[in-house]
Amino acid sequence: MPNTPNRKAQILQTAATLFRERGYQAASMRDIATAMHIEAASLYHHIKSKEEILEIICFDMAEQFIAAIAEVNDIYFNAEEKLRMAILNHVKLITQNQERSAVFLHEWRSLPAAALNEFLVLRNQYESGFNQIVKEGIEEDIFDSIEPKFAVLSILSSVNWINEWYKPDGKMSPGEIAKNISDFILGGLRKKLVTDPGYQP
Repeated sequence: MPNTPNRKAQILQTAATLFRERGYQAASMRDIATAMHIEAASLYHHIKSKEEILEIICFDMAEQFIAAIAEVNDIYFNAEEKLRMAILNHVKLITQNQERSAVFLHEWRSLPAAALNEFLVLRNQYESGFNQIVKEGIEEDIFDSIEPKFAVLSILSSVNWINEWYKPDGKMSPGEIAKNISDFILGGLRKKLVTDPGYQP
């Protein structure tokens, strides 16, 4: 079996599918080989271990998310426009490969200790990108004065849940889903205009 990038990609995708269906701990290298109709020993020409597969998937996804949020924060738009773009990018990444997204979202805790620490740094970096947008919105007087960390965790919980129910042949496209989520989230974040003269804060 030739050692080609395509074969390695096939192994990674097959593994991601099994990890999503069975959970990382329950799926074995033999299971991956069986799903690919090859001998288990053949996998080791391309991949050292199941742990390596998990690391590749988690870090590849993390790098894509970080590149996406960095791109948004490099643009000189207001915070609302940035948040809409950040949510759209996130939804696109979640929906373009649901198997790998599921592994990234749910199986990262099984990473080896050193890799886990590095992964958490990247995850915090990504959350900081959203945190920056929320803070900008507060400073621009667009968003209410809300705790940024709470807002960010609420936003990410909403968009990550898409992985559980999104279907490519469903009623809404990723773009439509992102717009609806953005409208809902921004409805809660936007600073409210008080028009009642009798209003008492």
